[in-house]
Amino acid sequence: MSMPAENQITGTYAAKSVDVSRLFVASCLALLVTSLTFALRAKIEGVFHDSYGLSREEIGWAFGPAFWGFAVATFVGGAILDQVKTRNVLRIAFVCHLVGLVVLLFARDKTLLFAANVFIGFANGSVEAACNPLVTTLYPHDKTRMLNRFHVWFPGGIVIGGVLSWLLVSQFNLPWQVLAAVLFVPLALYGWLFFGETIPETERVTSGVSYRDMFRHVGAPLTIIALVGFMILAASLPIAIDFNAKATWIVAGLVLVAIVVETLVVNKTSLLFPFTMFCMFLTASTELGTNQFTGALLDKTGLDPIIVLVAVTGIMALGRYFAGPLVHRLSPVGVLFASAVVSALGLYLYSTVSGPGSTLFAAIVFAVGICYFWPTMLGFVSEYAPQTGALGLSIMGGAGMVATSCVLPIMGRSIDTAGPQQTLRFMTVLPLILIVAFALLALYLRNRRSGQRGQN
Repeated sequence: MSMPAENQITGTYAAKSVDVSRLFVASCLALLVTSLTFALRAKIEGVFHDSYGLSREEIGWAFGPAFWGFAVATFVGGAILDQVKTRNVLRIAFVCHLVGLVVLLFARDKTLLFAANVFIGFANGSVEAACNPLVTTLYPHDKTRMLNRFHVWFPGGIVIGGVLSWLLVSQFNLPWQVLAAVLFVPLALYGWLFFGETIPETERVTSGVSYRDMFRHVGAPLTIIALVGFMILAASLPIAIDFNAKATWIVAGLVLVAIVVETLVVNKTSLLFPFTMFCMFLTASTELGTNQFTGALLDKTGLDPIIVLVAVTGIMALGRYFAGPLVHRLSPVGVLFASAVVSALGLYLYSTVSGPGSTLFAAIVFAVGICYFWPTMLGFVSEYAPQTGALGLSIMGGAGMVATSCVLPIMGRSIDTAGPQQTLRFMTVLPLILIVAFALLALYLRNRRSGQRGQN
């Protein structure tokens, strides 16, 4: 695991001897546990379908708490992080990871699988709520690059989990519970590294932005909280959202109006953050939704889905580790636009392939496309909307996960009824929308810079 060169944070925290390297490594290990839970779900999805008799839609519902539980913990954690302190949120993450993994070991039906994912989702969300602001605090002048370095361990963990899955389950024919038990090792390590260590205040606190201003710069905090609550309710019910129903579009329209009114009229701030959150809905669904159903989507291509998952996430890990020069050359928005184009191409290729070679090529294209989505979205908010503080980063992470929790049952139903290829074509719509959204975002930022130069 790469350790940054800095050993002690300077300036405000020098007297407290904050060990930057130790905290960064601990954060990476916590994210590693998070990502290993994703790899584990990708493996046991087939077990619960073939051996325990659950339908794909039931599995999508039982997996949902891993995403909306993540969203709840992230939202709450981001809102209270500065009050309860980062170290306590990390303790909550540790306990919930421990309980969730123990429950998972005993799961055989959708109810226990659902319960295990509630705890795991809360743990993963707490890690995201605490560690993203921690990384930006430790590296205030290198946020996007270090967030990409930190988020190496999400795809990196899936690579590790995929290899372990292939080795322990496929080669040695050990039960999947052995694979789940491996997660206790990095869990114990990140608990040991964090506990007892001095953890600094967040950047929002040290920069003097008030708690009230943090909420105001989110744009529409009340509407966003209500929206996420509604999405969590929808995702927690064993049904998929019906996009053919008029009621769905009426609710969406009302939410859009409420966000605009609360942002522009009540809080008198920019729509930048709500717009970015909308983009996060789509980037996360494109990345996580597809990867969670890798086995079902690629069942008849002749290639082991674990190989595809390892290839995709391995490329993502390498890309994120070396993201610095690319972000510097293209800017965060340029990276996001290019990612949307390539991921759309990758999903389209996925929907047309039939053999192992063409499937692997499509997987590589898709991996390059989704590689920078998550950390660069967070880096964009941290750089262009820093007043939103830990809450802004938490809302972004939570928005991505709750969107994925909603899309999983929809994907499951589509795979059950329309088949994998049609489902992949349906998913291609998401990055196509993102291409337009990021182009508009780039145009807005260019006009804003021009206006600022004109004022000067």
